Amino acid sequence: MERERDLNWFALRQAIRLHTLAYRATFGLVGHRFRGGPPMLLLDHVGARSAIKRTTPLVYLRDGENVVLIASKGGYQRHPAWFHNLQAHPCTTVQIGSLNRAVRARVADPDERARLWPKAVEVYPGYETYQQRTDREIPLVILEPRR
Repeated sequence: MERERDLNWFALRQAIRLHTLAYRATFGLVGHRFRGGPPMLLLDHVGARSAIKRTTPLVYLRDGENVVLIASKGGYQRHPAWFHNLQAHPCTTVQIGSLNRAVRARVADPDERARLWPKAVEVYPGYETYQQRTDREIPLVILEPRR
């Protein structure tokens, strides 16, 4: 079981790496949208403890001039690493298609989450299943433009 989990994690990391490379190399022409899938962006973040710079492709939704990320981690019991990294280093950048944006991350307050959660599920219905899989409330992260 552990070996299978390790192989799955290795395969996922390789897929993320290839997705990121294709997205950057094509300025978002490849990787921003897949047929029938939700839109994806590239989130740059710095390790909370390691200070290593990382990039993660993530589903997003727009809320006015803000961008919203869903810290689902597929319904696992722990938040994704990028979520912890943004809490430690909230000023970062994202690439949406060919555009790079400087943003500041913050966790949605309860009223914002109540308003935005149905929109997240509309963008990707699987989030509802992920929420049912875990005891934690899946946080929504609001990326506000830095001026």
